[in-house]
Amino acid sequence: MSGWRPGDRRFDRASMLRVNQAGEYGATRIYAGQLAVLRRNSSASKLIARMDGQEQRHLARFNALMAERRVRPTVLQPVWNIAGFALGAATALLSEQAAMACTDAVETEIDRHYGHQLDELGDDDPEFAADITEFRAEELEHRDAARTAGAAQAFGYPVLTATIRAACRVAIGLSKRI
Repeated sequence: MSGWRPGDRRFDRASMLRVNQAGEYGATRIYAGQLAVLRRNSSASKLIARMDGQEQRHLARFNALMAERRVRPTVLQPVWNIAGFALGAATALLSEQAAMACTDAVETEIDRHYGHQLDELGDDDPEFAADITEFRAEELEHRDAARTAGAAQAFGYPVLTATIRAACRVAIGLSKRI
């Protein structure tokens, strides 16, 4: 990666991969925090466990691509470890609906983020684009499942989701570069 600079297409792909891996890692930490708090056999914990399995698969794929393409992870990963778990645990402590609102907010931003990446990639990297397309569809399934499970019934839903979405945008921006 030495000699890469912003604007260089190789840099852009590395940045995309870095932020995607960080996002999937953060999602697994959010779900870990929620599962640590929620009752084991509740409908919410079963749904979250299923979504977490998909996020783990996404993370494994991006980890493999990072190794293959020799892209370093974000140095903020220890922060996302703690912040993700704390966000998951805090929303689950509020209520099952708040945990679902968290998923709704995060997946809404991820859909937006993956959409921008697909637009930028065009036909330049079909393998990477195929992964993003597949994972984006699953993230939308998570968002829709969270909404069906009562996300909008969470106390303070508009403020809660707006705050989480803003935090996601900040995390995305930082993870691209750092």
